Amino acid sequence: MGSFSIWHWLIVLVIVMLVFGTKKLGNIGSDLGKAVKGFKDGVKGEEDKPAATQQVADKSTIDVEAKEKSKQ
Repeated sequence: MGSFSIWHWLIVLVIVMLVFGTKKLGNIGSDLGKAVKGFKDGVKGEEDKPAATQQVADKSTIDVEAKEKSKQ
């Protein structure tokens, strides 16, 4: 009576898949995996890796430097 059996968990899994769909659940799992990997890399520290071999977690992000326009 205290814990759920395997049948309870299977029913919950089926209901979750019906509500969210498999594609959205796959995206959530992928995003969660990237977040965990990023956290582990952050805990390790940036000094462990050379700057040239650092991987970008999200390739859609563009890193730019803003420069002030000089008035002449």
